[in-house]
Amino acid sequence: MRLVLIGPPGVGKGTQAAVLGERLGVPHVSTGDLFREHVARRTPLGRDAQRYLDTGELVPDHVTGGMVRDRLAHPDARHGFVLDGFPRTLPQARELAAILNAAGSVLDAVLEFTAPEEAVVARLLGRGRPDDTEDVIRHRQRVYQHQTAPLLAHYSAILLTVDAVGPVEDVTMRALAVLSDAQRRAG
Repeated sequence: MRLVLIGPPGVGKGTQAAVLGERLGVPHVSTGDLFREHVARRTPLGRDAQRYLDTGELVPDHVTGGMVRDRLAHPDARHGFVLDGFPRTLPQARELAAILNAAGSVLDAVLEFTAPEEAVVARLLGRGRPDDTEDVIRHRQRVYQHQTAPLLAHYSAILLTVDAVGPVEDVTMRALAVLSDAQRRAG
């Protein structure tokens, strides 16, 4: 199964990606992990990304896309993956489609994790991280709405919505249920 997880910061995508990857027997591919790995190994892509990270700029799509392309070419991702953090924009969605098309595959589903903004803000404030101020958190929510929300229309044919409020296991069961239901309907 080839999945993309999307949703606002703090909705639990990373947690669900790891759990779903394990349950489905496919790798959890996180762009954050890819950045850290490439930077630590000082790969050409990592050195390129580091220049942007050092200045607080967003890493350009071609660098992020290159890391994703490299990771999805690994044998363990041949039969599926759970992508967390990519795509975040329409150009990245087109990049992912090109990567998959070159490999002769397509996405099976896009899981949109949803939660009321107040619940997400409270969850993030509860982590106690120094950079998780309410203003910063609300700004990230607005950036998500502006940049990533357009993906919902782009992926409407394969979009499945999951209520992300509640214990991790409950959210996982909802996600697996909507995936199972979609597979049944697809025949």
